[in-house]
Amino acid sequence: MAGRNTLVRSMHDLGLAAWFGGSLMGAVGLNGAAAEAKNPQERLSLSSAGWEKWAPVQLGAILVHGIGGIGLIVGNKGRLAVQGESRANTAVKLVFTGIAGAVTLYAGVLGARIKNHADEGGRGVTEPGAGASAELASAQQQQKVMQWAIPAATALLVILGAQQGEQQRPIAGFLNSALKKKR
Repeated sequence: MAGRNTLVRSMHDLGLAAWFGGSLMGAVGLNGAAAEAKNPQERLSLSSAGWEKWAPVQLGAILVHGIGGIGLIVGNKGRLAVQGESRANTAVKLVFTGIAGAVTLYAGVLGARIKNHADEGGRGVTEPGAGASAELASAQQQQKVMQWAIPAATALLVILGAQQGEQQRPIAGFLNSALKKKR
């Protein structure tokens, strides 16, 4: 390969690592710890406060990942032109990045709904209490799924990125030859 993509690859990977790791830690650590609060109202307030503090970092991670991804596509356009498998992987990654972004956004909407009803409390962060309104119960039940959908979708992106790295290795000599012929 003629050039290196160290900066954009690092942005892509570090952004994704923060997105994946932060969402997993939030589901396990933050929501798990908040669920142990003795006061049911505190459970939802503590979790909401923690997610609010994380939201700007998560948004930054998503943006850094996206900028890095765009940079990798631009930097590897020659390889993508000749390697159908990499094009397919890139298309699947784009689709799943969109899905992960949409799930993350929807989880934020649900989190705002939960925060608005924090005074109702809950058995847990994603488990409604006996006196929960229908809106709170619905938001908590959906959030129970979303909190795991984000790390699952971003883990898939990590796997697809590893697959792309494997695709790049064996064809380096072939690719250099193919690119020289195109010029």
